[in-house]
Amino acid sequence: MKSRDAMRILDELSASQWGMLTTAQAAAHGVPRLDLSRLSQAGHLERLAYGVYRNAGAPSEEFKSLRAEWLAADPSHTAEQRLLDVTGGVVVMGQSATSLHGVGDLAADRHEFSTPVRRQTQRTAVSYRWRQLDRGDVTIARGLPVTTIERTIADLVQDRTDLSLVAGVLQDAAQRRRLNTDRLTELLAPFAPRNNLRKDDGAALLNRLTAIAGLDTASLVEEISSSETLSALVAANSLSRFTHVDLSDAVTGPATQKALREFNESVARSVQQSMAPVLEALAGSIEMPRMAGLDVTLAEMAKQVSLNLPTQNLLASFGKEWAASLTTAVAAAGADLPSAKKFIEAARHVEAVATSG
Repeated sequence: MKSRDAMRILDELSASQWGMLTTAQAAAHGVPRLDLSRLSQAGHLERLAYGVYRNAGAPSEEFKSLRAEWLAADPSHTAEQRLLDVTGGVVVMGQSATSLHGVGDLAADRHEFSTPVRRQTQRTAVSYRWRQLDRGDVTIARGLPVTTIERTIADLVQDRTDLSLVAGVLQDAAQRRRLNTDRLTELLAPFAPRNNLRKDDGAALLNRLTAIAGLDTASLVEEISSSETLSALVAANSLSRFTHVDLSDAVTGPATQKALREFNESVARSVQQSMAPVLEALAGSIEMPRMAGLDVTLAEMAKQVSLNLPTQNLLASFGKEWAASLTTAVAAAGADLPSAKKFIEAARHVEAVATSG
């Protein structure tokens, strides 16, 4: 076959496969292995893996080696055909999955795949795990079937990956989207004993990972407490509420009550007015499409913090009660902790800009 005719066929074949094709796919379209070798020598094709070639004109990208090995695992079928049944074929997993998801700081030294049929390979750069995955544990990332974040985290724990590295994956993932903690707890349960926890206590193992990742309530309370922006927001809510509280006290005379009420109203107005430009800047710094509903979450959290602060001797005990009040508020946020942490980062950004300016 003429090179021009062969390349026309191969261009069409590789167009939907990241510029790649297999020798089996090419043969099925009338282009024999010998022609592929000849085109490779002429510089029209680049050999990526055994039986896998890439169009030399295709743009280079980060995952070309992983894609080539995935294609090589089932060379007779196209990527489009294989994606119709993701659980019935080869699925990216483990450290390779973290790379596709863009989370964590794990350097994958090999391409890891899950497969429902037993496979063996002598190649050290590729590994297979024989198992049948649930459909809910598989998703698509960058055009490849890959284990979900929850399944990936469980796989890393199963592989005895250092928990600090697994926690890094959890932290990155939690700041990008809401995790299915029920499923993650279920998947972690079998590995609780090896981590010195009770049998099947996946919740305890998840709590440990959460604490290492700095996503637990205590860690968030510490970060929120150190944020001047959020502190002022809570103070404004608290003092506003304080002005409507019955200040009558047997040891406080009418004149003192009046002076204290006027003082509190003045402080509340000052705090709220000073917060206006900061909150406006904060709102502008938040990437709203990725943080849908965060403003509601923050408002509710601030309200909860405000309502939990004691009104008796408020000004004197404000600092003393701060941590306890924040603990209650953040704990009430529950599944919204990642959003709260994202807010903290945005608040710190505003403070940094204000300081530099």
